Amino acid sequence: MTAMAPLGRRAAAEFVGTGSLVAVVVGSGIQATTLSQDVGVQLLANSLATVFGLGTLILLLGPVSGAHFNPVVTLAAWWTARRGGEGPGPREVAAYLPAQISGAIGGAVLADTMFAEPPVAWSTHDRWAPHLWLGEVVATAGLVLLILGLARVGRAHLAPAAVASYIGAAYWFTSSTSFANPAVTIGRAFSDTFAGIAPASVLPFVAAQLVGLAVGAGLLVLLFGGPGSRARSRPAADPALSPALPALPAPRIKDPLS
Repeated sequence: MTAMAPLGRRAAAEFVGTGSLVAVVVGSGIQATTLSQDVGVQLLANSLATVFGLGTLILLLGPVSGAHFNPVVTLAAWWTARRGGEGPGPREVAAYLPAQISGAIGGAVLADTMFAEPPVAWSTHDRWAPHLWLGEVVATAGLVLLILGLARVGRAHLAPAAVASYIGAAYWFTSSTSFANPAVTIGRAFSDTFAGIAPASVLPFVAAQLVGLAVGAGLLVLLFGGPGSRARSRPAADPALSPALPALPAPRIKDPLS
């Protein structure tokens, strides 16, 4: 079993990973609006950049911190650990959540600065409607079910492609364009651009995401059973690599991406 990285290093990976993700989301949104006035084209460019960026970040940082980049993922894994599964303890949760939120804010500021926008400008993009909150419940529940479900069926090594693909699809099939992440939601409030969300709209979105967390956890138990119900035909993910998100396979000397 590979030794677990120090908590400080894991928290740093969550800070950098979440910040990079928000920089991709916000930066690609700004770029898209400068290249096209068609909202559909703008959303396509934004979603494609997010898919590629997220998949790359999970692949790179998964072996360090589990590549949560999302308080919902961290809390879902903590809930799993409390029920007898593998996951982070209170110390990890206390370190990961502030790192994710501060990283998301930093990523938005970085993207704004790169495109000569005001580094901090509160978004004026109102996203306040019940159907949008329902979209966030659906998007977040599906994400939680996918991430924890992959570990239950022994397919955690598919997380980079599967999670990125799901987020890309949820951009289009949910009314909210799938924020599905409280840290990213907070970070996007700091950018008055295509990907922004007005500060007044943040709290309902986060509340909907937490409801989605509960729904996703319930679906996990319904479909896959309790934390001990792993597929016996496949090896379990190495918990030393990821205390929450289904871990990427442990790096080997000859093939560091395996």
